[in-house]
This record gives sequence, structure tokens and C-alpha cells, in this order.
Amino acid sequence: MAADRTIVTELCTALGMLGYERVRAGALDRSRRLALDDATWDRLGALLDDPGHDAAAIAAFANGAGFLASNGGLGGRVPRTIVWSAGRRPPGDEVVPADLLVDHVYLVSCKYRSKVLHNAAPSRLFDDHLMTIDRRRRSDWYVEVAPLESQELYARTVDALGLGGVPERVDALTPADRKVLKESLRPHSRSELSDGTRDAYAALVRQVSEGSADRWRRGLGSAERRERMVWRLLRIYGAPYFIVGHDGANPVRARIATPWDWRQRYSLRALDIVPGNAGQPQVDWFAEVEDRDADDVMVVEGHVEVRWSHGRFAQPPEAKVYLDTAHHLVPGYEPLD
Repeated sequence: MAADRTIVTELCTALGMLGYERVRAGALDRSRRLALDDATWDRLGALLDDPGHDAAAIAAFANGAGFLASNGGLGGRVPRTIVWSAGRRPPGDEVVPADLLVDHVYLVSCKYRSKVLHNAAPSRLFDDHLMTIDRRRRSDWYVEVAPLESQELYARTVDALGLGGVPERVDALTPADRKVLKESLRPHSRSELSDGTRDAYAALVRQVSEGSADRWRRGLGSAERRERMVWRLLRIYGAPYFIVGHDGANPVRARIATPWDWRQRYSLRALDIVPGNAGQPQVDWFAEVEDRDADDVMVVEGHVEVRWSHGRFAQPPEAKVYLDTAHHLVPGYEPLD
């Protein structure tokens, strides 16, 4: 089931689209236009009774009402039906990030205080460039791009913990071994481990950052590949869709262009990929884009955190892609009127 905040923001956005004057009125009405079961309606009502969700509910409801009123959105026409994805992954190869399907036509993604664009296996980003490829790889990315540094950190960590019964090699870790490591590390902060362990981690950070950036960059040799990479990073897909949400300071309401639309107005000048400088492995990316209509050049910035999932050694690393540029400044994210 979706998290509490997700339920509040996404469903209150939907209620705003249905033309109610207040969010509470919509929740009490339980309109069949919003396809929810009784248990979900009950949970939404209980969450709205909690004052801690008031700000999120009000902002989401206002966004839905804005989408209803916008000429670029619903143009004042109350939808006949809204289907909520409830965080489920769609079947097949569909990649459009729709949280709400309005009248089986409008695909709406809700983004509230989140700048995460993708959460993928590192190989899918750095090697496959976020393409939909039917192959399953769950390798340990740290071991793949920084084998010596990974082994050194692992050996020093096992030694610092005085841990026995685990493999000598980091590439031999099983899920059960990772669980043992996670539980053993839980009581310890990084500062409690040896200087050698901290030095080994710093070396791993440098090598993973540099190795990931180099591997990603070398796979994007042609201008066409770089352009398509930018589209995938920014979630610009073959079907148009909408983003509604809040970036922490301002409402976000935009129509996302298709690649065809994007090329009519914009052209990619450069995509720079460099190792990040952070306390964990990171790769920074910068897309320089020419806006021909405005006779201007803009830079879209983002970064990728390459990190263990659920703690050090707990699971193989993941690549979390962040957008650092404000949504309204991203080429192809056209603000609704």
C-alpha cells in the first residue's frame, strides 16, 4: 500500500480536479468518479483527520483545482472518471510516470517535494542509458567498477567489527551474509570504525564516482545518444503527460513535451558528466540546451547518488537520479496557464 503522504497528496490532487469547494467535502462525498474502494476512502478520511497532513492536503487540492481550471489542463470540465495507480508499476514496457489517469486520456504525475527522477540499477543507467531492455542484472556495481577498493573496505570493516562466519571476498556475499553485516554495523557510527576503514571508504567513493562517470560518458559517443539520454533523464516520453505538485516553494503545474515537440523548439548543445564531490559516490550531469524561440541557452543540472540500498553492504548499490534545476526552468516542462 502507498505511504501516508503519497495517499494524501495524490488523492487530494484528484479531489481538487473533481470541482469540490473543500477537500473534506470531497473525501466525505466518496464520488464514484474517483475509483477507490471503501478501505482506501476510510484511510484517506483518517489521514485527513490528522492535522499533520493539513498543509500537504491543502496544497494538493489547490493543484488539482488549478489543473481543472487551466486551459492547458481540463479547461474547467469536471472529469467523468479518475483512476489512481496507488504506486503500482504498470504492466508491459510503459514508462510514462502516471499516478492519476483522468478520463482515460490525461496522464498526471504527482511530484510533491521530490526531485527524484529515477531509481534504477546502476548498470541500467550507466550502461543501458535507461532504455527498456529485457535482461536482468543484479550485480554489485561497487565491485564491478571499484573491485580493489570494495574488497579493501569490506576486509577492513569485517576486521573492525571482529566478525566471523562471513566470506573472505566481498563478491561472494549472499543475501544472508549482507543481513549479518547490516545488523553488525547497526550499533556503530562511521566515526566509531577505524581510521583505515574510513580511508578505505573515501577511496571507494572516489573510484566509484570516477568509474561510473567514465563508463556513462564513454557510452554516449554520438550526439543522438546524448540527446536521447537527456530525454530519458528528464522523463520526456513518446506520450505527453502532466506534472502537478510542489517543489517546496511554489506549485508545479506543467505539461511535459514529447521528443517531437522538444525538437521543434530546443536543441542539445552538450551533455557533461563528471564525478561528484560528496560524502558518497556521486556523478553530476549538466545538459546545455538552446531555446530557439527565446534565443537563449539554459543549463539543466542534476546528480546521481550511487549508494547502498538500506545501509552499508545491506544490498547491492542503486542509482538515484535527482533533478537539481527547478521544474519551471527545465526545457520541455511547459507551465500550464
